[in-house]
Amino acid sequence: MIESWVDKKVLVTGGSGFIGHAVIKQLKGRGAKDENMFIPRSKDYDLAKEADVQKLFEDFKPDAVFHLAAKVGGVFANMTAKGDFFYGNVMMNTMIVEYSRRNNVEKMMLMGSGCIYPKFAEMPVKETALWDGFPEETNFPYAMAKRLLLIQSMAYREQYGFNSVYVLPGNLYGAHDNFHLRDSHVVPALIRKFVEAVENGNDEVVVWGDGSATRDFQYVDDAAGGIVDVMEKWDSSEPLNISEGKEVPIKKIVELIAELTEFKGKIVWDTDKPNGQPRRALDVSRAREVIDYKTGTPLREGLKLSIDWFKNNINNFRDESR
Repeated sequence: MIESWVDKKVLVTGGSGFIGHAVIKQLKGRGAKDENMFIPRSKDYDLAKEADVQKLFEDFKPDAVFHLAAKVGGVFANMTAKGDFFYGNVMMNTMIVEYSRRNNVEKMMLMGSGCIYPKFAEMPVKETALWDGFPEETNFPYAMAKRLLLIQSMAYREQYGFNSVYVLPGNLYGAHDNFHLRDSHVVPALIRKFVEAVENGNDEVVVWGDGSATRDFQYVDDAAGGIVDVMEKWDSSEPLNISEGKEVPIKKIVELIAELTEFKGKIVWDTDKPNGQPRRALDVSRAREVIDYKTGTPLREGLKLSIDWFKNNINNFRDESR
């Protein structure tokens, strides 16, 4: 258990990214000091290269590590760069965990993904269902890289007594997300499409799939709070689902975003494009039991906050195609 962050030296990979911003904010709110937190930049450290990871741990000797960095993307990105997603994530994860162990890190948080669950798992899906089948085909390599990270956590705990915890979030959305129309996840891509359609006076917005797929959406600040709670209260490599535990159709998300952006035109469903995994909702009962986990921001409120953030940052939002 970690009882205080005041004097802890904390390494946050991916700390300048989407979930990283929210986790840093949480840590500061719980007493972590700016001078004791380190966010490695990709221009200085390529986390998929062992020499760079070794240098990182020589430059900064952390007590705790939040490993949030990952090569991520939406359905299109996962379908068209499967090798890149597998290699980049496997190499990055393996090196960061190994060098955390070698450098006697007190505790480490590993970030999984809800997409690692079997394609046709019973909903809401429990952590025990993880090995009951294969993930959905469109993101299979990324999902398997994340499964390997869990195996590494379990193996290192058993052989070395290395204390790492593994979190499985739902579909996160909120400030600082990647808003690239092709490579981002569903909510930021939709927000950008509808906001820009209103601004440009477009009379229709095209959306992938048919809207029937479901996801378990969670506002990023709520997920970050749960992630830090896991580091403070949970000492096991058994995975923990962290989300709202609610199954929401993509069609509902599209309709809410259209309403909140005041889009008055036509929504066109491109059914030639894939839906991705048919259903996804996470059972969060284990987290409620072991860390007293509580869900947070209502979906409508979270989407409104996300839309407002995007509008307020229209000239400097994150777009990884730039």
